[in-house]
Amino acid sequence: MNSQLVWVLILLLIVVTLFMTNKIRMDVVALLVIVALVLSGTLTLKQATIDFSDPNVLLIAALFVFSEGLVRTGIAYQVGDWLVGAAGNNENKMLIFLMITVAGLGVFMNSTGIVAIFIPVVLNVAKQMKIPPGRLMMPLGFAGLISGMMTLVATPPNMIVNNELVREGYAGFKFFAITPIGIAVLLLAIIYMWLVRRRLGNREIAAGSAPHRRAFHDFIRDYKITGRARCLAICPGSLLIGYSLDELHLRTRYGANIIGIERWHRFRRLMRSVTAATEL
Repeated sequence: MNSQLVWVLILLLIVVTLFMTNKIRMDVVALLVIVALVLSGTLTLKQATIDFSDPNVLLIAALFVFSEGLVRTGIAYQVGDWLVGAAGNNENKMLIFLMITVAGLGVFMNSTGIVAIFIPVVLNVAKQMKIPPGRLMMPLGFAGLISGMMTLVATPPNMIVNNELVREGYAGFKFFAITPIGIAVLLLAIIYMWLVRRRLGNREIAAGSAPHRRAFHDFIRDYKITGRARCLAICPGSLLIGYSLDELHLRTRYGANIIGIERWHRFRRLMRSVTAATEL
């Protein structure tokens, strides 16, 4: 067997292991792979860096920035709130609106990111409607996958295929060339999910045996932190406003672990529950 092939397979195994352990950031691992391939002589420096000037690579990077912007500005979450308000407690409307909304956002966002955003929304809706979460979670996953069939930039493989066609001298795809196919598949997926949704969950859960919404005192009891739990109110003008939990580094700086976040309109009632729990 070719020694370079063995080296590439070993390197691939190392990369998969690093991705699984998540001890080193994925982008750092990717750059280290490029360096390893160059230093080992598997690729020349020009071969390893030529794709950084590829328009498709730059476009994919720009789409990730755009996707993060939708999350940071709250637009993606507002869409989720609108979804809940528009569908109400009608399961059929929720299924249709959910799949259309996720597939529509998938034109501009990474499908994995969309699913991650809508998971808590879907779980909360399923609890409110007293239906098995699987009835909405599976349609959510399917819609995220189908979103890649909506436009040329909806998923990186579309752009890679288009780039190879242009490189070989063929006419590339237009931006909305595959949209009719994506819409047709989405409609079929909606119909299919509507027909089989009853088989995607436990009927006992739908009857109302789903667990209640966990409050702070539940976390205090489960994590055995009675006497050590504190509630912190973020007031207007606080220096914490505008930062994510990762950016604040509360655990490394102050040894504080965040176990829950609640909106202000629920804070007073939660204060009473936490106070009662800490007095036990």
